[in-house]
Amino acid sequence: MNKKLIAGLCNAHSAPGYEDEIREIMKKELANVCDVISVDKLGNLIAKKGDGGKKIMLDAHMDEIGLIIKNIDKEGFIKFTTLGGFSNQTLLNQKVVIHTDKGRVHGVVGSKPPHLMEEEERKKIVKAENMFIDIGAESNSGAGDIGVAVGDFITMDMNFRELGGDFITGKAFDDRLGCYVMIEVMKRIDASDVEVYAVGSVQEEVGLKGARTAAYKINPDYALVLDVTTTGDYPGVKEDKSTNKLGKGAVISLADSSGRGLITHPKVKKILLNTAREENIMYQLEVGEGGTTNATVIHLTREGVPSGVISVPTRYIHSPVEVARLRDIEAVIDLTAKAINRI
Repeated sequence: MNKKLIAGLCNAHSAPGYEDEIREIMKKELANVCDVISVDKLGNLIAKKGDGGKKIMLDAHMDEIGLIIKNIDKEGFIKFTTLGGFSNQTLLNQKVVIHTDKGRVHGVVGSKPPHLMEEEERKKIVKAENMFIDIGAESNSGAGDIGVAVGDFITMDMNFRELGGDFITGKAFDDRLGCYVMIEVMKRIDASDVEVYAVGSVQEEVGLKGARTAAYKINPDYALVLDVTTTGDYPGVKEDKSTNKLGKGAVISLADSSGRGLITHPKVKKILLNTAREENIMYQLEVGEGGTTNATVIHLTREGVPSGVISVPTRYIHSPVEVARLRDIEAVIDLTAKAINRI
């Protein structure tokens, strides 16, 4: 397990539409194991290995949830809007990085303190629209002098950390763990009689955009999406909402968004289940009611693409303190690589 690479991927800053930093890391890692690497017009990284036979598309999105500046007031405080799904509770009081033409600027997300709130205000969750970013500027022009401008993107200021045992934490596990899995799979597979396309897709968090165009270009016979998924193994989550647990292996999705997203193709389902069972790979099954992945748009490309999703179980998704386990990541790598061999 290459923890240094995982850390590098997760610490990279790449909000939707601004995936340059993570793309360069992935390009470097895939250069020595893939035959052809290209970047399409939208910014998707497409790395091909093998020549002839079935075309298999692996997808892991490169973007992370972020923010974008929409206004700077006369006192130099920054108002923003979100790029992707944030919970208000996880956004308030976070340290952030603003990416400007002059370099990175650090700030904090603030709001009116409870000491100055009316009693009814204190009972309510502070909404993102009532938050702002403080960068230490004293005026609109002062913020401009630092280099901050409307349209600059913003990411969370949080680094990868190891916890106890094989637990890890950090930002952007969604979907940098999927990116890591894809890189390791491409290193391990032979691909002598198939064509495997590793796609680092853009703008998943704001509408599954990159996967749509990449799948149209590749026109694969099969697709496997590598992502993360929620767990129910901590206080406050009832088991009927999620049976996924850390340490119990790869999560094979059978359906997501109550079937409005992907219903896993029977052929792909059979391949994944037989591979996991016969190769003694730890796995869990998931039928999701909310949320979806790039498989939603990939499986509807052209005349249709048999697709499936393999995920790393992850706690506290869409926060700067996501938690996962290395053993689950290894299970996803092992299952994906061996399933490709069976295809």
